[in-house]
Amino acid sequence: MVNRLFPILCILFLAAALPAWVADAPPAISAERIKADIAYLASDRLEGRGPGTRGEELTTDYIAGEFKKAGLKPLGAAGTYLQPIPLVRVFTSPKSTLQTTKGKDTLDIICEDEFSGTSRTQTEHEQFDAEAVFVGHGITAPEFDWDDYKGIDVKGKVVVLFTNEPPSDDPKFFGGRALTYYGRWTFKYEEAMRRGARACFIIHTNETAGYPYSVVRPLDGAQLKRDPNQPALAFAGWLSRKAGEKLLSLSSLTVDEALKKADAKGFKAFSLGVNLKGNIASKVEKIVSNNVVGLVEGSDATLKSETVIFTAHWDHLGVGRGVVGDTIYNGAADNATGCAMLMELARTWAAQTPKPKRSALFLAVTAEEKGLLGSKYYAEHPIVPLGKTALNLNFDMILPLGVPESIVVTGAERTTAWTTVKSVAAKHKLEIETDQRAHLGIFYRSDHFSMARAGVPAFSVGAGMKIKGKPADFARKAMQEFNDKAYHSPQDEVQPHWDYSGFVVLAGFAIDVARDAANADKLPTWNPGDEFRPAREKSGVK
Repeated sequence: MVNRLFPILCILFLAAALPAWVADAPPAISAERIKADIAYLASDRLEGRGPGTRGEELTTDYIAGEFKKAGLKPLGAAGTYLQPIPLVRVFTSPKSTLQTTKGKDTLDIICEDEFSGTSRTQTEHEQFDAEAVFVGHGITAPEFDWDDYKGIDVKGKVVVLFTNEPPSDDPKFFGGRALTYYGRWTFKYEEAMRRGARACFIIHTNETAGYPYSVVRPLDGAQLKRDPNQPALAFAGWLSRKAGEKLLSLSSLTVDEALKKADAKGFKAFSLGVNLKGNIASKVEKIVSNNVVGLVEGSDATLKSETVIFTAHWDHLGVGRGVVGDTIYNGAADNATGCAMLMELARTWAAQTPKPKRSALFLAVTAEEKGLLGSKYYAEHPIVPLGKTALNLNFDMILPLGVPESIVVTGAERTTAWTTVKSVAAKHKLEIETDQRAHLGIFYRSDHFSMARAGVPAFSVGAGMKIKGKPADFARKAMQEFNDKAYHSPQDEVQPHWDYSGFVVLAGFAIDVARDAANADKLPTWNPGDEFRPAREKSGVK
């Protein structure tokens, strides 16, 4: 009798000795459910999931329904899963005009084909006729002893610049080869507005932007409802390379020559000696779009007021310009994949018994494609205080290529959660890979950035370039082909050859990292000296 009972007693003793949150194995993660969710979210029925459209209503209803089935607590308005966000949608008329003039020389720049963008004043008609000033990369970065606006007043003028930033191999100078926020187009517009510019145009090149001009051609854009007392650009937009050559030719420059000047240390802004005259007609609509938010409460009476947060954007580009006879921008990879991952994580987390100590918040955000507007709004109007938010794991555009043997978690190394991330990666036999797209500023291009900027330790979780059973260059080639043929086009559709098995690996990794944060003795933060550390401390986390 004693011999028979001994093994049973040992098992019971070991189970009791384990923390409650690891006593039970987590529920199974289903690649088939993820596949089905992607298929629905990327279907033509949802019309490209544009904010403020019938496609949004179908999308948010579906996500909210899945949250409800999983047992998540609604945290939105009036007992729903929806967090409403006031937006203004601005459609730039293709009849809008732009001219560059020098004396008697006038060159027309053609709307859509050669320039695109929107007015930021959210009015139906804007005009400007002002001196054009070339400001290089449009960067003011005192920590790098760089100021493209030094010695020049651009108030009321039109600034012309390149996206990206001065090239560097030194990690201490603009992050080396990795792009910093200074290189992002959003920063360019923000800085131009702070400097009092009337309008801002970015000269597009594939190399500086990291994507073709077709990606920035849409003439409609959602914007957060602006404070009428705050300044705004009459126009914020892009010039095609062809238009850039037109403009610069009047100053005896080429695009390549101007870029070389912008990259040189000691660059000084200068007038192009021409005026840019714009007549911008817009259709302006006030809309309400929604984040979808649900909560799984933690098991600890004290700590359950704190959360880990999972995010993914549900939106894409809706219905637009036809490409190869198709007008629906389905957004299968971008970002039905991340949204499907979010829903499966919610189901899995909610089914855990017992629950981790802290709660988990699942947030599907809107208008990522319009400048991270949904996540920015949440960061400015958090449902759970940011000082009680432990960690944000984000999921954006996960190509279904098979089982990854490496992961990309750019930004995690900047947080005190890094030790956990490395440990969990080793447990799952995943190599942590340096982001091979860091030079494109990927860290600053998805919703985790909104949370990071507000102080929350945040990063995206994605597959690396090593795929089990595939050639070494398989993932790189697949990503390149996607970027060349499908990114931000109607060709981003579900593909019959996609292999969804890798989602199980990524989800398991994410759950283990989040579970550790949900049970840790203290909240993680950014490392000393990091650009986001002051915001974290301001929220009350030291």
